[in-house]
Amino acid sequence: MEKTALICGVGGQDGSYLARLLLQKNYRVVGTSRNPNAALAGNLTKLGIAKDVECIPMESADSRSVTAAVTLTNPDEIYYLAGESSVARSFVDPAKTFQSVTLGAIYLLEAMKQSNKPMRLYNAGSSECFGGASGLIANEATPLNPLSPYAIAKSAVYWLIKHYQQSYGLYACTGILFNHESPLRPAHFVTQKIIQAAKEIAAGRQSQLSLGRLDIARDWGWAPEYVEAMWLMLQQETPQDFVIATGTTMTLMDFVEAAFKQVNLDWRAYVVQDSALMRPTDLLVSTACIDKISQTLGWRPSTIGTQVVERMFEPI
Repeated sequence: MEKTALICGVGGQDGSYLARLLLQKNYRVVGTSRNPNAALAGNLTKLGIAKDVECIPMESADSRSVTAAVTLTNPDEIYYLAGESSVARSFVDPAKTFQSVTLGAIYLLEAMKQSNKPMRLYNAGSSECFGGASGLIANEATPLNPLSPYAIAKSAVYWLIKHYQQSYGLYACTGILFNHESPLRPAHFVTQKIIQAAKEIAAGRQSQLSLGRLDIARDWGWAPEYVEAMWLMLQQETPQDFVIATGTTMTLMDFVEAAFKQVNLDWRAYVVQDSALMRPTDLLVSTACIDKISQTLGWRPSTIGTQVVERMFEPI
């Protein structure tokens, strides 16, 4: 029988790639957005799937809106990808960030608890919650140590998921996502900022690129592969949390160098550091262990390290 998936935040990078994946698996895909028309006209159109996705309005911070979305669609699987996704923006408006991330999760869990139909919920967690893990390689047992309003909000939802799973027996789990990119990454993210700047400088339309710290290190993966891990998590008999990453870490300087290499330029001639772009607190090094997801789900990424940078230059 055809399954129905409700993707909260379908217009974003992950939501759009997930919608494409689930359509390929013959799901009925319903997506939510604050602005359904904009979501359909954006990434879903870029991927050529806008006509195949039902898009409905939902405001994550409004309990009635969330409950109505669940009642209307009666989904088998819910993917909660909504809310603020930028660490930098969370420092500008921490209250809005916390509300946008946490309230939607609570309302979805409450709607599941009140439903007569068994539903499964995937929650998009974040490696930012580890806060550097004191230099350790992070896995599913690593204690959380959030260093930003965004990470604090994501950590709160992580524990909410645990609470509803253990207290009410709901099938709810968290994928602890490390950084993952694609051509659909919004322009305000530093990775896309770097890619676009390299293109513009090579074309003679831009003279330099201003960045904050270059010594930060991240585990960068490929978003279309990560959404498959999300789906796999909800196909298991019991809900489990998983780290979703590549197991390979590189610095932002390495990322910049690889990007400018794609346009045959020496990045050092064009990149300047701006202290105004440095955050009050920042995660310096992010490293992951992917043993559990590899052994349990059989999932391993094929795009790692500088390959991610190279693929961001590819057409959608």
